[in-house]
Amino acid sequence: MYLDVISLETLPDFRILLVFENGEKRVFDLQPLLDKRPWQPLAQRDLFAQASVAFGTVIWPGNIDIAPETLYDRSVPAE
Repeated sequence: MYLDVISLETLPDFRILLVFENGEKRVFDLQPLLDKRPWQPLAQRDLFAQASVAFGTVIWPGNIDIAPETLYDRSVPAE
């Protein structure tokens, strides 16, 4: 089972503050993925900043997304 993302805020250094449906806040660091497909275009800060929530996960223009279970498993609790 995984939790849907219900809101987000982009942070400096290609991090995203995520709020999951259980109310948990976690921070996901996208920087390690920026040299991999399909996330390479997100190294452009203006495109990265266009992150939004749809269908329980994070999406960007150009059909770029990340599975919600990946977002949860690879994120850390927000301080």
